[in-house]
Amino acid sequence: MQSQAQHHAANNHVAVLGAGVIGLSCAYQLQRQGYQVTLYDPEPPGSQCSFGNAGHFATEQVFPMACSSLLPKLPKMLLSQRSALRIAPTYLPQLLPWLARFGANMMPHRYRRHTEVLSTLNSHALGAWQRLLANDYHQYVQHQGSLLTFESTTTNKIKAVAAQYSHQGVEVSILKRAQVKELEPALTAHIDGALYFEAVGHSTDPGALSQYLFSQFCALGGHYRAEKVTSLTCAHSHCRVSTATSRELYRKAVVCTGAWSKVLCQQLGYALPLEAERGYHYQLSEHLGLKRPVASFERQFIMTPMSAGLRLAGTVEFAGLQAPANMTRAHALLAHARELLPQLGTEFDEQACWQGARPSLPDSLPVIGAAPRHPSLLLALGHQHLGLTQAAITSELIAALINQQPTAMNIDALSIARFQGNRSKAL
Repeated sequence: MQSQAQHHAANNHVAVLGAGVIGLSCAYQLQRQGYQVTLYDPEPPGSQCSFGNAGHFATEQVFPMACSSLLPKLPKMLLSQRSALRIAPTYLPQLLPWLARFGANMMPHRYRRHTEVLSTLNSHALGAWQRLLANDYHQYVQHQGSLLTFESTTTNKIKAVAAQYSHQGVEVSILKRAQVKELEPALTAHIDGALYFEAVGHSTDPGALSQYLFSQFCALGGHYRAEKVTSLTCAHSHCRVSTATSRELYRKAVVCTGAWSKVLCQQLGYALPLEAERGYHYQLSEHLGLKRPVASFERQFIMTPMSAGLRLAGTVEFAGLQAPANMTRAHALLAHARELLPQLGTEFDEQACWQGARPSLPDSLPVIGAAPRHPSLLLALGHQHLGLTQAAITSELIAALINQQPTAMNIDALSIARFQGNRSKAL
């Protein structure tokens, strides 16, 4: 085994840890660029958040979650059973350090800086997906735009929200009630207006997209090991990946383990203030006439037409990785959908519910880049709500680093170094 491990390290063998959409994109990208990639994940590829997400390539979502406008809304949100945000009372003490960092990132200069980084990253997102999927792009990415609807927001506020998007270079137009009804006749007449984002996309089956990436990776000779990585150790020129049954050396390793990334990073001495931000969806068996993703400004959820029906998604719940699913959160999504789609029935089916854990960092930025003290280790994690959106551009950035080529954007702000040492206390 030792001689084989040394052979792996000496040649272009790369380990990718995590087979969600980020890991699958990185594995496929590297495999097609001539590397021999081994992909590790104990769960089936694309079976977690990469399956259950809202299917929205949300390039318009350039604003960090850590926004001062959230503060006055928090008490009401935390008290409402149908709120977009819930913190499990028993988990609050453990969450407090993360919340303190989250609050610090609401400071105006940090908020502006993080918005600029997200804007730049998202501006590359769909172009990177076009390059990754090539001729199959339009099979997996639909371009019907998306709507952000308003029910009880003043006209001036709607204009102000649109201006914020425009200021960041996001293409947006304001629609009046009649225009919304023309685009989406199924929506309630109580919607006063909407923002229309034309330059975004959606997937009608995000699980199928992940399976496509996995099949292409395997067709090019990539290897998949359905094993949990128990330890990761890295030197200057190689990384050792250990499972319950093997230890292998690789020239490079890429950590893409999402909400489960903290332990591996800690093994190598890197602080990572990562929390599992639990999301839910409710899957209806029919589209109910919607042609594009429709989000609600006041209700903070989204409805996306998919091949299997209409997916209702959203909600943020902090309760840790181990807490059992709280399907009242999915029920709340259905209650919100009934307000926007009058023809929707009243029956609740728990079999239509899903829960998954998104990796959330307190500054709303992912970690993408080489580990500061371990040149053989690269990190691609913490994408929060934007894993599907940013997966392809993340794979290009990681490939450029491994190839020692210039990256498409400056990624200094995405380094895990921002959480290390004294500097991390303010972040």
